[in-house]
Amino acid sequence: MPPPSFFMSVGDTMANDFFDRATITVRAGKGGNGAATFRREKFIPRGGPNGGDGGRGGHVYLVADPDLNTLLHFSFERKFAAEGGGHGHKNKMYGHYGADLEVRVPPGTVVRTMIDGVAYEIDMAIPGQRLLAARGGKGGLGNVHFTTSTRQAPRIAEYGEPGQELTIELELKLIADVGLVGFPNAGKSTLLSVCSAAQPKIASYPFTTLQPNLGMVTVGDYERFVMADIPGLIEGAHAGVGLGHDFLRHIERTRVIIHVVDAAGVDGRDPLDDYHQINAELRQYRPELADRPQVVALNKIDLPEAQANLDRLIRELPVDRADIIPIAAATREGVDLLLRRVSERLRELPALPRAPISDDLPDLEWGVPEVDPNDFEIGRDGGHWRVRGVKIERLVSMTNFDQPESVDRVQRVLDAAGISDALLKAGLQEGDTVMIGTQEMLWSDAERFL
Repeated sequence: MPPPSFFMSVGDTMANDFFDRATITVRAGKGGNGAATFRREKFIPRGGPNGGDGGRGGHVYLVADPDLNTLLHFSFERKFAAEGGGHGHKNKMYGHYGADLEVRVPPGTVVRTMIDGVAYEIDMAIPGQRLLAARGGKGGLGNVHFTTSTRQAPRIAEYGEPGQELTIELELKLIADVGLVGFPNAGKSTLLSVCSAAQPKIASYPFTTLQPNLGMVTVGDYERFVMADIPGLIEGAHAGVGLGHDFLRHIERTRVIIHVVDAAGVDGRDPLDDYHQINAELRQYRPELADRPQVVALNKIDLPEAQANLDRLIRELPVDRADIIPIAAATREGVDLLLRRVSERLRELPALPRAPISDDLPDLEWGVPEVDPNDFEIGRDGGHWRVRGVKIERLVSMTNFDQPESVDRVQRVLDAAGISDALLKAGLQEGDTVMIGTQEMLWSDAERFL
């Protein structure tokens, strides 16, 4: 059995249920709870607290898997959750770390999410890249951490921090060396089928090809490149007409474009107009695409109409003569010359990554800017007050409000951080509700928060 490679499956046409966009939900593991236990042993009257900490929840990673070339598997499963951390135990035993979860995506997947109202985007173009998509929650502290000179037997321990949960949009942009563009029925699928082992659907009606098809092309004994048939280009495609944006994105990563022109004009169009119209669509979708190196394949020269148009097209096309190759894809006439020219153009350009650059690539992260954990904001949220801040929200989410000492701790932090005074200055009144994270608390002038 041959070893796995990035192009392991591209010799065949891609699945009929081609899936190039998906939305998934990832949830990292919750941290384990800390323990509030005490040492109870014979002949040791003052054993003291010995509750261990909870373990960290598992992270969720997205991994660019070179054996995948579609997002089809996300049509069956869209929610992914990592394992939670283990709870702490007596005798200062720490809970185990939750197992990290890896969610595999094809190389070339663009990953997007929103964090605190800010949009983030990461391009996982290199096989083997890993993105820390959701961070596991911290384990809660056991009561051994809360001993002081005046509190020798604290009955307080933290809950584990909830794991991060995000909704993530995935968009696959195929990684191919060469993209085939042209009007429907220009012969792109036929050309792909005679150049490679791909077997796309071929017929004489518009939009026969309803998903991109990939094929591995071999030139000579050693040179190989990946060719992609990009369907959906008609007038207005840049604005979503026809298959439009559904597949235009897949040409963005190609290094060379083969522009297939129906030189015979069998659909009643002028081949020269077809050429300019397709380039106009590329330019309007993304201007740099129109400047991508192009080799023009004047197809169907086995037909008399194409022979009649050939001299005019060669003369009037704004392309170097070496990059205009007359072909008949159905009979393979001129196809070898076309592939050799494409191969020459590819050698002039930087190669796309085929394998991990390094076995220990650094993990990608969202790049969320660091904020002062002590900062907080106060505002009105409907009929109650809302306090936002990294440190205070984390503290409240990890507090066991059934433990009186834990409630006292939250009150001390609110006072020490200046949050209580800030609320009062903002107009907080007796009996008002204050929301911190998901926790709802009532303000009492006599007892502060209840």
